[in-house]
This record gives sequence, structure tokens and C-alpha cells, in this order.
Amino acid sequence: MSTGVRPGRRFTVGRSEDATHPDTIRAAISEFLATAIFVFAAEGSVLSLGKMYQDTSSVGGLVAVALAHALALAVAVAVAVNISGGHVNPAITFGALVGGRISLIRAVFYWVAQILGAIAATLLLRLATGGRRPPGFVLASGVGDWHAVLLEAVMTFGLIGRSPHFVKCGVERYIQQKVFANLSIRP
Repeated sequence: MSTGVRPGRRFTVGRSEDATHPDTIRAAISEFLATAIFVFAAEGSVLSLGKMYQDTSSVGGLVAVALAHALALAVAVAVAVNISGGHVNPAITFGALVGGRISLIRAVFYWVAQILGAIAATLLLRLATGGRRPPGFVLASGVGDWHAVLLEAVMTFGLIGRSPHFVKCGVERYIQQKVFANLSIRP
């Protein structure tokens, strides 16, 4: 009799040797670099738009920033995909942890590297732009705080929910072999 539960990977804490294993350190460094690349390019596009135009909410400006974010994420993932899986986002790392694809020890290393990569990129961007800061976030008129929280939760769930499927369906392998083979850092 079937219980309806699909057999799969289980959550693992990992071994203590994983904390000092060269592959774990190399994967954490690749997550650091990938996150730094993404944050620097993505936030740099926001700062550039603010410097070029007074009204940063124009349709063309928003499309340019969205395109810059997409390309920055593609490059960041391409840099790290062969070493760490190219998570770049702590939510993806959490999804991989819950899905049993990485251990808790490795996830903690990834999270620390991602946070430090974002901080390093922000400091470098601040140094490169003479202390400029990106504009703050605001909600659109008619959108309440709880609406924004719900939207963020749904979008994050979609991001986490899609990541294991992305790996299983073979798209990652195709990208590694065909598209980003010459751009990726090899172990």
C-alpha cells in the first residue's frame, strides 16, 4: 500500500570533516565571488540609473535595471555553477538544504559566504561611486505592508520550489556544457 510519500533525499547535518574539506572551502569562495559579482552589478545598475535620470521610475529605466539584474545573475551563476551549484541567493541554499542536496554545515558556509560577498560588493560599490547609496525601497500606492510580505513569501517559495526542479530537468547540465562552458570557473 502506498503512503503517497515520495522517497527522496533527507536533511543531513554533515560530518565535522566537511567544515575543513577543500571542496567546501572552494564552494564557499565561489559563492562569495558569485554573490559579490551579482550585488555589485545589480546595485551598480540602480546607482547608474539614478545618476543618469532624475525620474528613476520610468518604464525604460526599470527595464534596463531588470535586464542588468538578469544578466548579472546569469554571470554570477555561471561563475559558481561548476563548483558550488551557483546558488547566489540564501533562499536557494535553504531550498537545497531542505531538499537534501547539501548538508547543514555546507549551507552555513554558503550563507556566510553569500552575506560576506554582498557586504564586500556593497563596500566596493560605495568606494567606486564616491559614497553614493542606492535609493530606499518603497511600496506602490495601495499596497499594504502585509500585501508586500505575502508577495515576497510567495515569490521566495517559487524561487525555492523551482531550484530542485531546475537541477533535475537537466537544464543545468545543458547550460554548463553549451552556454557557459568557457565562462565558468573550473575546479
